[in-house]
Amino acid sequence: MKLTYFGHACFEVEIEGIKLLFDPFISPNELAKDINIASIKPDYILISHGHEDHVADAERIAKQSGATIISNFEIIEWFNKKGIEKTHPMNHGGSWDFPFGKVKYVTAIHSSTLPDGTNGGNPGGFVVESNAGNFYFAGDTALTMDMKLIPMFTRLDFAILPIGDNFTMGVEEAVIASNFIACDKIVGMHYDTFGYIEIDHEQAKEQFIHNDGELILLQIGQTKEI
Repeated sequence: MKLTYFGHACFEVEIEGIKLLFDPFISPNELAKDINIASIKPDYILISHGHEDHVADAERIAKQSGATIISNFEIIEWFNKKGIEKTHPMNHGGSWDFPFGKVKYVTAIHSSTLPDGTNGGNPGGFVVESNAGNFYFAGDTALTMDMKLIPMFTRLDFAILPIGDNFTMGVEEAVIASNFIACDKIVGMHYDTFGYIEIDHEQAKEQFIHNDGELILLQIGQTKEI
């Protein structure tokens, strides 16, 4: 699999030529000013919840690429009203087999209101199983005991977890989360974008090393085989 970071919580994961884009928030992010949004052409857009810093560029990218949006029922209804017809609604505990693999929508503890004030339903994360490997995109979440359910069903190759604290769990909780999900390769997200969530990168990596794990912090625009 090939992983590209576009800043904040936005990642593109390429699975055997099929591109999945998670939580597109690029144009309002000053740290991602050098990213050319017009060049982003995913096949699927997966949205964990309705906050502006996770959906800001979803409509534009969906329309320019023809991508199918995957999210919870309320968020899908919101995009349908914007004229986007290629969508797939999900809800917690449910899974679906897509051409790239199986997606399960799992619990996240957060809030979810869309930019215009519309109810965004309950927030979630995604567990993706594919022939190329399995991973967990947690979305914005606190540490939750529900994470312990994930390795009961799926052996993860890596996980993308929030580490910025204040709005989500911080590094200390993310280390515990990595134990809960039985995954020692963690990609960090939701950090540094705002003053509230700035972190010490080296200190964060050390905390994972002390737990016999690895924290990967990508540069914006960086692509990594994983």
